[in-house]
Amino acid sequence: MGILDRSEYYDLTRTTNWSPSYVTEDELYPESMSGSRGIPMEKWEAFDEPYKVAYGEYVMTQREKDSGAYSVKAALERSNFVENADPGWVSTLKAHYGAIAVPEYAAMTGEARMARFSKAPGNRNMAVYGMMDETRHGQIQLYFPHEHTDKSRQWDWAHKAMHTNEWGALAARHFFDDMMMTRDAISVSIMLTFAFETGFTNMQFLGLAADAAEAGDHTFANLISSIQTDEARHAQQGGPNLKILLENGMKEDAQRMIDVSFWRSWKLFSVLTGPMMDYYTPLEHRAQSFKEFMQEWIIGQFERQIHDIGLDTPWYWDEFVRALDETHHGMHLGVWYWRPTVWWNPAAGVSPDERDWLEEKYPGWNDSWGSCWDVIIDNLVDGKPELTGPATLPMICNMSNIPIVGTPGPGWNVKDYPLEHNGRLYHFGSGPDRWCFEQEPERYQGHLSFIDRFLAGQIQPMDLNGGLAYMGLSPGEMGDDAHDYAWVAHYQTEQRAAS
Repeated sequence: MGILDRSEYYDLTRTTNWSPSYVTEDELYPESMSGSRGIPMEKWEAFDEPYKVAYGEYVMTQREKDSGAYSVKAALERSNFVENADPGWVSTLKAHYGAIAVPEYAAMTGEARMARFSKAPGNRNMAVYGMMDETRHGQIQLYFPHEHTDKSRQWDWAHKAMHTNEWGALAARHFFDDMMMTRDAISVSIMLTFAFETGFTNMQFLGLAADAAEAGDHTFANLISSIQTDEARHAQQGGPNLKILLENGMKEDAQRMIDVSFWRSWKLFSVLTGPMMDYYTPLEHRAQSFKEFMQEWIIGQFERQIHDIGLDTPWYWDEFVRALDETHHGMHLGVWYWRPTVWWNPAAGVSPDERDWLEEKYPGWNDSWGSCWDVIIDNLVDGKPELTGPATLPMICNMSNIPIVGTPGPGWNVKDYPLEHNGRLYHFGSGPDRWCFEQEPERYQGHLSFIDRFLAGQIQPMDLNGGLAYMGLSPGEMGDDAHDYAWVAHYQTEQRAAS
């Protein structure tokens, strides 16, 4: 077989369905795990993956990817890039590793569910490679930041973050557990590999790879580019399963899964990737604004993909497009204001030149978000930094588990979307967040957000210090301004000149 062309044996060898003799088909593939939805086995055998690979090819390709990534890292170690890089970019690295590395390991469990329980043999075959992909992604993204742990304890959060009750980690676990750990095989393939990986991990890895290369961080650029090529392959598992669902009258179910997972993905990345691209990346190295990247990779490409399959644009699409102008700005302002509650040092990103860039990319930024930053800047110039930090905790959405934000200033639109369910009042940051909850309330109703835990008395003492202790943040780990407020000097000079 080793001397045969893959096309001569692939379809035969990956069709591994058989007729069980010791158990029934339903026992071998229980509905709760397979998610076959009553569709017969022969229909699932029509699964046809667009990316075909055999084990020998896979091993050779992965070896080349690892050799390339580790070789670049070794070659550039003596350049001391991290020590000399802009602090905002260093914060991007810390935030990325903490939010992504361990969830990559969790994604391996989602792939394993497909590899064991999917009735589609092609899906099972692809998921085996997906398991190996995700294991590699977790390992390499823990290895790369480890060398920097002697410089700052914040680097250790690459491994630590997802094992704590830090609010961002709670939000990420709630999202990933929902999508990867508690769904049947077909739901995982659609919600994880299609909605999340086809859209949003491409955004995270491609966008940051471009910015990393611009910033001169070739180690990180090569690392995440090598990961993205894996994602591009195993992200194709959802498409063929969607086709089978649609051919068998399951469009409504498929549409609902896409709509839920897409919105949930968007909200998480609005607090992670948006600030990185528009505020943390040094101005001269920004390849695109977050909105521009979203318009190219999500509105353009993802919308075309779902239409080609035969699905509709999510019902909230106009709300999503509108939110590209505001949500991540609110998330960034909130993360910087509550900076002691995160494991990295947020970059303010609001020097005069940066504000000009933000106004160009987001017309009206200065009248809305800029008006909030003006208050912060005035307090810093007046020597009152204590007024630029939290005295209490924000309202958190019971779906996304991140703060409820909106547009300040003349366009004020901050709004709570409450829902009473089984005697409990829930709060949501948007109509789509509330809608996601309403699709499967039994799945989400028992979860307590960070604020719910605070109000329930689980956090003691009931103040900010108690909250930081509950989150596992110690001195040396809590965030502060990435540039140590050096950007304020220009505004101090302006004020002295004006007086």
